[in-house]
Amino acid sequence: MKIVFAGTPEFAVKPLRALIDGGYDVVAAITQTDKPTGRKATLTPSPVARCAEEAGVPVFKFEKIRNCVEDVKNIGADVMITCAYGQILSQQILDIFPLGVWNAHASLLPEFRGASPIQSAILAGKRQTGVTIMKTELAMDSGDMLLVKKCDIAEGETYGELSEKLSSLAAEAVSEAAALIEKGDTATILQDDSAATYCKKISKADGKVNFEKTAGEVARLINAMDPSPAAYCNFNGSIVNLFKASPCEYGQNNAVFGQVVSVAKNGIVIKCKDGCVNVAEAQFAGGKRLKAADILNGRKLSAGDRLD
Repeated sequence: MKIVFAGTPEFAVKPLRALIDGGYDVVAAITQTDKPTGRKATLTPSPVARCAEEAGVPVFKFEKIRNCVEDVKNIGADVMITCAYGQILSQQILDIFPLGVWNAHASLLPEFRGASPIQSAILAGKRQTGVTIMKTELAMDSGDMLLVKKCDIAEGETYGELSEKLSSLAAEAVSEAAALIEKGDTATILQDDSAATYCKKISKADGKVNFEKTAGEVARLINAMDPSPAAYCNFNGSIVNLFKASPCEYGQNNAVFGQVVSVAKNGIVIKCKDGCVNVAEAQFAGGKRLKAADILNGRKLSAGDRLD
């Protein structure tokens, strides 16, 4: 069985590696075109491209895959497995593969169909999430499900931490899926469309913190945006990024929303609607990410300061 793998970010590297290390015949990797990174805007290949090249797997970078049907067909694969590829596939692309196109999606479908399932699970306060392998259809993330793998979301877990956990889970899932597809054991389960929820692509603007919300809501927003695009607020006319947060109790109830109640080695305590949030790390304009102890020692924030 010849497999073509389509994926782009770091999240998709472990699944690709699992197929290669598992002895499957990965004949090509399809990924996004190189993107400019850093201050010099150096064109840089995606993590999937780098992984494939290191393993000796041919790499294809299509500006728009829907315009490259013949190129994909000429790869000669039996099945396509996708994971965070980042482009919508046309019916012509789907029709190329006799064993189908299968996608690893980082949610318990039909919950959180769309571009930001990991962040959305944290924002919603979910205690469990997972990876679903589904057959790809034209409608977004609506295909029949081949298998589901679940994992818990730890209290205070950040987007970066949960992504790492789900990437490993996706690696297990695609390996199991490949084995089932190769055996022809592809009995699937229909998604319940009536229970479907959707999530959009996260932008920097989505990370603006509103301290008039509950401490739980503020903490979930900060964690869902950590490390990128990063939750932020304003302080003295400059942006401050906030990381690793948890709700906390604090005795000073006369503080106003967004007021710094205390700065200690274990966190910056900030007043919210129904209590406080403890922020473990922050990044000030032009600086690097700092732990609360460094912020305390550098006197960058003090009790009584107002964040908005």
